[in-house]
Amino acid sequence: MARRLMLDTSVLIGLQRGRLPVETVTPHDDVALSIVAVAEYLLGVELARPQYRPRMQQFLDAWLDRAAVLPFDEEILSTHIKLQAWTHQHGCPRGQHDLIIAATAIATDRVLVTLDRKARFEQLPGLRVQLLESAP
Repeated sequence: MARRLMLDTSVLIGLQRGRLPVETVTPHDDVALSIVAVAEYLLGVELARPQYRPRMQQFLDAWLDRAAVLPFDEEILSTHIKLQAWTHQHGCPRGQHDLIIAATAIATDRVLVTLDRKARFEQLPGLRVQLLESAP
């Protein structure tokens, strides 16, 4: 059975830089990207040195051919607001991009795959997380 995964920006970067094994995501997995993760990666492309940009863009284009890109729709907005309220009520605010990515995973019933320990995704209610380790 295919795993329903959402890749965080950190995983895209880890795969692109060769710090994660290619088998992190298999051909059998149903993979999606939040439009916010795509935007974060594209910002990295824009800020990269010119000689790295084409390779980074080609990497992203290959993933865009493979993965569904999920927009920030009304259902995700509703989930995002609930997560945002929860973080304020519990005194643990998070970055808006992280919360939108988490809300997208929750609203679309996907496991968020991430390398980002600082985001503390595993603490968010209703979010299933696969926290990976990066190779040096």
